[in-house]
Amino acid sequence: MRIKSLILAALCMVTVGVYAQSNYPFNGLDMNMGNLSRLSDAKTRSISPENFTGEKGKGGMADPVRDKDQRNVANAHHAAKDLGKGWKVNPFIIVKPGETITIAEIEGPGAIQQIWMTPTGNWRFSILRMYWDDEKEPSVECPVGDFFCSAYNEYAQLSSLAVCVNPGSAFNCYWKMPFRKKARITLENINTAEEMRLYYQINYTLTEVPEDEAYFHAQFRRSNPTQGSLHTLIDGVKGKGQYVGTYLA
Repeated sequence: MRIKSLILAALCMVTVGVYAQSNYPFNGLDMNMGNLSRLSDAKTRSISPENFTGEKGKGGMADPVRDKDQRNVANAHHAAKDLGKGWKVNPFIIVKPGETITIAEIEGPGAIQQIWMTPTGNWRFSILRMYWDDEKEPSVECPVGDFFCSAYNEYAQLSSLAVCVNPGSAFNCYWKMPFRKKARITLENINTAEEMRLYYQINYTLTEVPEDEAYFHAQFRRSNPTQGSLHTLIDGVKGKGQYVGTYLA
């Protein structure tokens, strides 16, 4: 009887736990195999050169004939001229020397969940910046190559939970980046001699963000020369948060 009582108590505890979880409002973030069945009011969106705003139903709107003379509207019009509207007419953007382009501007609340990029040119000369809410200074400021753990401007495969670098210099980032009011991402080409191309996709979710969600930060530091010098990895950070790691090159 004692064994039966213990088994019954364990089953009751599991049932209560599942019931409590099902009544907790799920915001659609942190999806995994354990919560695939849970429903939410979250809305997933995607920004790319084919849909700069991420607006529903607005992907692939460029016309290869009508828009052929517009930079960053129909950059691949020559390859898509026989396919027409709705195909890959603008799969990349062109960033001129010294130019800064806003590649994403999102009204929140929500969270960026995945970023894919394939940049051309010198990866150290393409500066990625991210701003959360009403920030004037970026929370992320880093060369695109270093942000994706590829400092030497050549392909080197990387497989991890947070960052993956795949064949063809396909950079992937899976850090969760919550924001409450808005998010803005820019890319600056500091190369004064050459333009660069950027293929990219930013996947995000519009949903409520809990009060205990922190903001994502990343910064780049470089010491040259390094022999006999003191290199500071991180300094001046205040407040609560999680230190998630450092990439050294």
